[in-house]
Amino acid sequence: MPDFTAKDVQALRQSTGVGMLDAKKALEANAGDMEAAVQWLRVNGISQAAKRDDREAAEGAVAAVRDGNVAALVSLRCETDFVAKSADFVALVDEIAARVAADGTEATKGFDDDIDKLRTTLKENISIGTVCRLEAASGQVVDTYLHRQADRGVNAVAIVLDGGSEELAHDIAIHIAFAKPSYLSREDVPAAEVDAERETIAEISRNEGKPEAALEKITEGRLNGWFKERVLLEQPYARDEKQTVAQLLGGATVVEFAQVLIGG
Repeated sequence: MPDFTAKDVQALRQSTGVGMLDAKKALEANAGDMEAAVQWLRVNGISQAAKRDDREAAEGAVAAVRDGNVAALVSLRCETDFVAKSADFVALVDEIAARVAADGTEATKGFDDDIDKLRTTLKENISIGTVCRLEAASGQVVDTYLHRQADRGVNAVAIVLDGGSEELAHDIAIHIAFAKPSYLSREDVPAAEVDAERETIAEISRNEGKPEAALEKITEGRLNGWFKERVLLEQPYARDEKQTVAQLLGGATVVEFAQVLIGG
């Protein structure tokens, strides 16, 4: 018979925030001595890791890897920029992105042990965030852009073009990095989101004293401006605002794009 009860396990869990198996293991290792079990968890970095899980991981680093006709973007999240800029942290997110490019998004599951070790070493809540993998078909081109700050990636973009050059794909990837579109085309914006914005704009216009007869025209005009902020093809091109991204593309087509930011 063990030297502790199920209530002891529960009490240790509540006081330290660890899982049931870790609590049971700690009590077994210390013959049911509660205080010794708490110390054992601390010494082994388990209770601190449990507490770290509750802290927000709003910092981190992102990586972009292009491998032939495939591009991968990965975000690795942490709590502070100090950790995010560490060599081990940056090396890990780069390694994860390379593996995703080679083997697919499920490859992230193979890094659980590496992340646990990094949590213990760096004493922060660390987790994989957004993971994207884009693949270009025959005749298409794929490219990436990674914006760096203080030796780590903070803003990663991948794009696939049909009928365009790698140079054009790169130019648009840079635009996406700084313009941050949410959708490719107007048709991609959920109807419910558009309807809600249209109602909001109409109400704002009424409150401004705009005449009811002109309300529909005013609302649609302002809604077009709202689309330009969110839709890639309608955004003014960052390097030449006299033309839209759609005009820059000419006969080329954006098949898909993805953007990953730190903390995402």
